[in-house]
Amino acid sequence: MRVSFALSLLLIGFVAVSTPAANAHEGHDHNTSAPVSQSLTPRGEAESDAFQLVAVLRDGALTLYLDRFATNEPVNGATVEVETPSGPQAAEAVGEGIYRIAAPWAKGADHYDLIFTVTAGDKVDVLTLTILDTPREANAAPARSLWWVILAALIAATVFLSGVMFARHFPRALRIGGASVLAFMLAAFATDSARAHEGHDDNKRTQASRDASQRLPDGTIFVPKPVQRLLTIRTLVVKEGQHAKSLELPGRIIPDPNASGYVQSTLAGRLLPPPAGFPVLGSRVEKGQVLAYVSPPVQTIDISDMRQKEGELLQQISILERRVARYEKLAETNTISRTQLDEARLELQGLRDRKIALDKTRAEPEALIAPVSGVIAETNTIAGQLAQPNTVVFQIVDPSRLWVEALSFEALPDLKAASARNHNGHSVSLAFRGSGAALRNQAIPIHFAIDGETNGVWAGQFVSVFVKLPDERKGIALPRTAVVRAANGLHVVFEQVSAERFQPREVKIEALDAENVLVTAGIENGKRIVVQGTELIEQVR
Repeated sequence: MRVSFALSLLLIGFVAVSTPAANAHEGHDHNTSAPVSQSLTPRGEAESDAFQLVAVLRDGALTLYLDRFATNEPVNGATVEVETPSGPQAAEAVGEGIYRIAAPWAKGADHYDLIFTVTAGDKVDVLTLTILDTPREANAAPARSLWWVILAALIAATVFLSGVMFARHFPRALRIGGASVLAFMLAAFATDSARAHEGHDDNKRTQASRDASQRLPDGTIFVPKPVQRLLTIRTLVVKEGQHAKSLELPGRIIPDPNASGYVQSTLAGRLLPPPAGFPVLGSRVEKGQVLAYVSPPVQTIDISDMRQKEGELLQQISILERRVARYEKLAETNTISRTQLDEARLELQGLRDRKIALDKTRAEPEALIAPVSGVIAETNTIAGQLAQPNTVVFQIVDPSRLWVEALSFEALPDLKAASARNHNGHSVSLAFRGSGAALRNQAIPIHFAIDGETNGVWAGQFVSVFVKLPDERKGIALPRTAVVRAANGLHVVFEQVSAERFQPREVKIEALDAENVLVTAGIENGKRIVVQGTELIEQVR
């Protein structure tokens, strides 16, 4: 019984001291988490007016990422000389803006002070940086865990001896089920050990992910230089200025009325293909080209009338032919005048022309001819299909000559510059052509011609039209790709605060043109703002 009681006290003491040791196993601390901004890879960075440099120490080599300070573009073909603890070394280019030197001197020290001389074209700059090589938590954790185990063993021995002395003086009053206490304490110890191992796994996962892109507790976003290369991150040093105010209008692409047309049937009949077949969508046609035929249907009563008219014409032609023959003989003897002979011949020719026209009406279909040169934009043709009068059989559009029709709810005088943007982000420049003098659905139609290439737009497409006004507004012009909408609905841009950190900034914007927006509040003059890859940075969590 004394031994059982002493053993129970021993387990209680051991579990009490081993619980904090297990919680602190492998350097894991539930109260204070390791800063996620700390990277497993030792690194340092330096910046100047021309360059920004990030040095990463890994596997006995120093990798250098050299970019332009203003644009974040990689600097290729540069000469980089490094003053290291073992002497000067020349870096070797190994990629786009990436240079490397061997680092046998990187052993045992907690930091390394380096001096870089960068020569790129006519730019020469000297950069200094310090690489911190701090001990890893994973390496320090086993030693700390060993001290906890030694301390727990000493405390357990003390509790065991105290239990033996206490059991000698109170042998009967302390009849406790040692086996039950033993089972309970073993279960508690196993639970704490499992938590310690879980904490160890979490710490490993945290350390393994530290070198990746991540959103830091202070709100900035850490993006390593290798990831910036993959995402093609580009920046712009913004400058405040005066810009013309713009008005955004709804619009759609329409064909140029002088370079487009409809092909319609004037008769009701059946559609017949030409010898080469019906032209297909997107095919090129030339002005005057036969696109289809319309064969008018002939009713039974019409056939009877036509046969009656044909018989009458044949009878009259026969009579006139005999008259002309008689007049020719009489004219030779001057019995009749030459004028009578000519009139008879003209009358005969007229009857013959009527007979030919009647035959064509009965046998020849109507030809549908292209009024302009262009591309078939719409077709409604099937062999044998009945076409009604005024039915649009083909629509022809010249894709190189397109207009934009915008709708404005107020009069806009002095329209000089305008641009349009479709849902795909493609933009085109516009030239003013005219404004309507009457309202259409309570709006004034305004016509613009697309100035330049029309690739990426087509007739019928809806666009947003941006019209510049005479008034001016103070602000910072940024490309539309620089602005994203955050989860809270506000517009956000990203400022590059250091070589590998980006700070989100909430801004207020206005429309400027199809390619740019005007930032009126939220950022200051001279800041470096991301203009390419913004949406990808926003996805970092």
